Amino acid sequence: MTTSFEPTSASTVQLAPSYTLPLALVIIAIPVLLVSAWVGGAIALFGLFLMFQAVTLCLQFTATALDIYRGETLIRHFPYQEWQNWQIFWPAVPILFYFKEVKSIHFLPILFDPKTLQTCLEQRCPKIGARGEGKS
Repeated sequence: MTTSFEPTSASTVQLAPSYTLPLALVIIAIPVLLVSAWVGGAIALFGLFLMFQAVTLCLQFTATALDIYRGETLIRHFPYQEWQNWQIFWPAVPILFYFKEVKSIHFLPILFDPKTLQTCLEQRCPKIGARGEGKS
């Protein structure tokens, strides 16, 4: 397991956590608390929850799958062969990562280095148009 990006597709890449989204939510919650304690509190709690997730979860891109770990325990395994599409919403300020598998759709907040995430996705799961396999 490596902690920085390596250009070979066979390497395992562990994404570094990014605290940008959780911190932004907590900061946004402060002035909202002055207007509405309930709304500001909810935003702050959500930001703290995302902070906990960023600290405790680990995303690894392996040669064949995206694996999600909590500590040393593998909690989800997403083989690339089942992926149909992916998208990072608002690339200038990435906040949400979407991917569709054959049987399910997933939305994940960006709690990891967005540049490495984008690079790993492009290498391991090129979009259909990028592979030259466009469907009609």
